[in-house]
Amino acid sequence: MLCDICGKNPATVHLTEIIDDQMNELHLCEECARQKSVQMESQFGLSDLLAGMAEFEKPATEDREAAATKCPDCGLAYRDFKKIGRLGCGECYTTFKKYLGPLLKRIHGSSRHQGKTPVKAAKGLKEEINMIQDLRAKLQKAIEAEEFEEAARLRDQIKAVQEKQQKSSKEEPTR
Repeated sequence: MLCDICGKNPATVHLTEIIDDQMNELHLCEECARQKSVQMESQFGLSDLLAGMAEFEKPATEDREAAATKCPDCGLAYRDFKKIGRLGCGECYTTFKKYLGPLLKRIHGSSRHQGKTPVKAAKGLKEEINMIQDLRAKLQKAIEAEEFEEAARLRDQIKAVQEKQQKSSKEEPTR
């Protein structure tokens, strides 16, 4: 299949645009896709999205406080982050944590990264998670029954399983 724009190169990027409830499919070569990406970025960029999301963030008094906040390392002000949509350094995450949490939660539906589990590891991981949940339930019952020696043993078991999980996750090669 050839590129819909230039008609010369093979289409390697397939883009679906939905404008005013009308779907349009484009099949583009890499060069035309790159040009299309630049056009789309100039019309509606990530910084515009983040700035728009940040607008709904806080009441006016807190917004003034946020706007005045600056990163001690790079000097980026929160109001500048809202304009450009990019943080300046790693310390910005700590400095703006109070304001980024609600923003990320609105964008992603959560402020915690869930990620995906590799298929091979999923079965063993689910078993370990179930084991930890069972052990925690038994631990709670032991505490309520004031069986503190049993509670200590269960606590140690939970810790051992968690350490095993951490050790195995560090040993897995990344791609």
